[in-house]
Amino acid sequence: MEAISGLPKLPFRMGTFHYDEVPPDDLGGPPTDAAEGQGDAGGPATDAASVVTRLDELRLADRFRFANHLAAWIDVVDGRIVDAGYGGEGRIGATRVKLGGAAWIVTAVALPDRRSEPEWGDGWVRFTQTAGGRTGVPAPRTVRRPPFVQWRAPVAWTTLTLTVHADGRTDSELTGASPFPRHWVYDTAGRLASKSGLTDFKHWWKRAFGRNTPWGNLDSKAFVTEIETALERTLSAELLAPGHQARFRRLKVGDRLVEQGQPGDSMFVVMDGVVAVDVDGQLLAELGPGAVLGERAILEQGLRTSTVSAVTACRVAELGAGDLTREQLTALAEGHRREEQLAAFGTTGS
Repeated sequence: MEAISGLPKLPFRMGTFHYDEVPPDDLGGPPTDAAEGQGDAGGPATDAASVVTRLDELRLADRFRFANHLAAWIDVVDGRIVDAGYGGEGRIGATRVKLGGAAWIVTAVALPDRRSEPEWGDGWVRFTQTAGGRTGVPAPRTVRRPPFVQWRAPVAWTTLTLTVHADGRTDSELTGASPFPRHWVYDTAGRLASKSGLTDFKHWWKRAFGRNTPWGNLDSKAFVTEIETALERTLSAELLAPGHQARFRRLKVGDRLVEQGQPGDSMFVVMDGVVAVDVDGQLLAELGPGAVLGERAILEQGLRTSTVSAVTACRVAELGAGDLTREQLTALAEGHRREEQLAAFGTTGS
């Protein structure tokens, strides 16, 4: 909600438009998973047909603006790839609008999927697909170039890359995306794998149309972060609900949120952007929206156990130690043993 500011926020305050619910952690789970904070990225996998069915269910329930479903196939003979092709397609949602006691469903406008010719390598084929569109609701606004006024809504999109290997392995990446809204990326089993770390509503609102989109031959690199835990998703929603006195802060690139060894008695929820967590100068993780930080200082004698600094411009909510119970703080800390992860697996990052 804090990502939208200025005059465009007015229809949301009036109830004409609505904010989307958080997408589910697992496309094989029930639609209420995300709202209830259930599940984790390590939950049960599901088959491709179930993922497609779930996407259609979410689209009909107005749970997303668009989805870029990239699927591909290869034909392997004696260990050698002899044929390959695309599957899947983009899906566009609809927008619910309330005005004067009445409600309408406005169909969004899908733009044609853009697919690159498959790139062939030694034992692999790489596929790249862009999908997206814009809402059908007019969005009048001034812009910087002729005709200086736009009526159609800005374009939202993602560009996905999928590499399929002859031995059955797959690698995927979010290689481009519109600067708004937040983009959620799922793996081949339908489990949440990553998210875009930074949103820029103002840039999107003013510039994401015409030649400033992939359909005008311009894409924007996506900044992807590792996903927060299911517990963090639940607690971040709880901490930002009415009744908690959050203080919102903005950080510039390089600003330090907390410093290792310094006293501290507050917690933080990353609203937007990416922060780096390091101990003794060694990077442990880069975290994005939804991450909850700072509980270790509250539990461990009031000293910060790591340094947290802004990798990108960030919006952060600061809350007091009393906003969570000791049991919740302990559960958070158990999921944040990044020093132990570092010793076992090496430095992690997005």
